[in-house]
Parts: sequence; structure tokens; C-alpha cells
Amino acid sequence: MSIAHRENMKFTRAIVCPPGPSLVRGLTSSNLGPLCYETALVQHAAYVRALEQCGLEMIVLDPNDDYPDSTFLEDTALLTSECAIILRPGDLSRRGETEMIRPVLREFYASVEQVESPGTAEGGDIMMVGKHFYIGLSQRTNPDGARQVIKILEAHGMTGSTVLLSDLLHLKSAVAHLEDDNLVVTGELLGRSEFGGYEIIRVDDDEQYAANCLWLNGTVLVASGYPKTKQAIEARGYSTIPLDVSEFRKVDGGLSCLSLRF
Repeated sequence: MSIAHRENMKFTRAIVCPPGPSLVRGLTSSNLGPLCYETALVQHAAYVRALEQCGLEMIVLDPNDDYPDSTFLEDTALLTSECAIILRPGDLSRRGETEMIRPVLREFYASVEQVESPGTAEGGDIMMVGKHFYIGLSQRTNPDGARQVIKILEAHGMTGSTVLLSDLLHLKSAVAHLEDDNLVVTGELLGRSEFGGYEIIRVDDDEQYAANCLWLNGTVLVASGYPKTKQAIEARGYSTIPLDVSEFRKVDGGLSCLSLRF
């Protein structure tokens, strides 16, 4: 797509869901030790305050302890300027999470679409750049799910394309769009032709987790403890808010995972 057609989007609302105690049993591929639920609650509250600081009105759902990973709302839906798409998580244990978000989306969107079986798609694999959406093909998002999402987007005047992933859990584990054609990129996505037209902010191997940052109305939320990445983002003119999300990292979560912004 042409760079000239990329546009900034102002976010006005965010949907969040505080974690329930079952978060300690969340899906994980890490070996970072046991999760402290009380600390996770403190970190989540700080995250919510940061979203508010960026000018977003909060829609706070009740914790859903039936689903350990339900605090990671981003994977349940894709919110665009034209429609909402209820996704279909790749892990069977997370499929029921979409029902908690459905009635909320109907309050704000006239058009609520849905990914159907056998397609799978998670929001962590979908990066918005204006009216275009990059969709990572991963263990959680399959080609059929990506095809369905792109078909829905095109029906609403938007576009989408796929990015094949090798080792990443999600696309946004290694790339974030900061608007103004700046991409934070790390790992296997460095040098990829799909992102050839962007200004690249490179994240070193020893700070790869920091690539999952979050642009909100000119401010970038960054994981604390990664000074090189924070400095590189600030050098492009952005203000940053460092946040400790160490407990969520233990269950494969990051800054973008914890909310749906629109």
C-alpha cells in the first residue's frame, strides 16, 4: 500500500478487564518463575492510569476467572474505524472469552462481524496502520482466519495482508506501529520486505520484549527496564510512559494485549 494513504487515528476509549486469580494458570511458554497475582493487580491498575493519562475513557469489565487469560482482551476482537470483528482465538481454552466482549462491542458498533471455524485469529497478530492491517500467520492465527479478516476489512473499505511468522507467538511480539510511518521492530521481522517503506526503530536482541510497545495519541507506553528502546523511541520525538508488566510477561502478555483501543 502507498505510504501516502497512511493516517493517524486518535483513540478515545479503551476496554480493559482486570485479571482474576486464575491468571496464575494462564498459558505460557516462558520460564520466568511463578506469577504473583497481587503484583499483577497493581501493575494492571498502573496500566489503566496510563491509558487515562493518554486521554482514553475506560470501559472496565468484571474479571472473568473462568478464563485465566481473559485479561488479554486484545486477542478477542479487532476494532477498526468502520466495524468490529470478533476473533476466534487459536487456543481452545480461550474460545469462550469472546462472549464477554460481544455485548460491549454492540453498544459502540453498528457492524459487528465474526471469524468462523475453521479460521483462527488473535488480535496480537493484527497490526493496524491507518486503513491497512498486517496479519501475522502464527500458531494462533491460521490462513483461513486471516482470509476471513481481510474479506471483512475489504467489505468495509479497508485492506489487509499477511506476514508469515516462524518463531513468534504473535506478530506484535516483534513489531509496533507508532504512527507517522515509524515501526519498532525486532528479531525475525527485521529486514522483512513487508515493512520496507517504513522508518525502522530497531530493538536489540537483549531488549526484544520491549518491541511490544503501544502508541496512544502521541505517547508511547513502553515496558520498563529496557532503556535503549525507550531512548530510541524518545529520539523520534515521542513522549513515553514506562510501565512494569513483569507479571504479565510470565504468561506471555505485553502492553498491547491488555486492552482494546478505539
